[in-house]
Amino acid sequence: MRILLIEDDKDLGSAVREHTMADGHAVDWAKDLSEARGYASVVSYELALLDIHLPDGNGIEYVREMSNRLPSTPVIIVSARDQISDRIEALNAGACDYLVKPFDLGELSARIRAVARRHGQFPEPIFSVGKLVIHSAERRLYRDGQEVHLTAREWAILNCLLCRPGTVVSKGKIEETLYSFGSEIESNTVEVYVSRLRKKIGAHLIETVRGMGYRLVVR
Repeated sequence: MRILLIEDDKDLGSAVREHTMADGHAVDWAKDLSEARGYASVVSYELALLDIHLPDGNGIEYVREMSNRLPSTPVIIVSARDQISDRIEALNAGACDYLVKPFDLGELSARIRAVARRHGQFPEPIFSVGKLVIHSAERRLYRDGQEVHLTAREWAILNCLLCRPGTVVSKGKIEETLYSFGSEIESNTVEVYVSRLRKKIGAHLIETVRGMGYRLVVR
């Protein structure tokens, strides 16, 4: 997924970004609301992680703004404010979840998957096709009963296809899930990773639709 992280704390922001990228997501890190609005004006995000206290405004107000302008982007509030009234205000504003600082990064990963799954941005926990069994949340994959290990980027591509099994996913959409702003994109990167993925899960399971993209074959 392509995730927008809005956090002004450098240490926490860096830790969250590194952890979330290790989970296979592309992350754009905005240090304030102005930067976040700039990113969101050019990229469609599958999820946003949002602090409340930011240098140029209140995160809850931005939740209301996103609910109107970017209704397809679910928001998880990540804040040190731990009062019940804060959580109620954030959820009423349109946030999908609320995580109180400090938090365990593993719990953050689970919350991201749960919220994204509710919005069709993350595959179901277990998916089977042919001799392939995929446990997306645990990032475990079995082919003919034998576990197959995928890299973070291979998982990112597979999850992108699993969210829309049988449906064509454009190369551009896959690129968005792999790279954040500032990353260099080689013209054939998607082809290289799709090729590696085919070797691991079975070439017949990923179909190239010329001029359109790729789809996971589920028939």
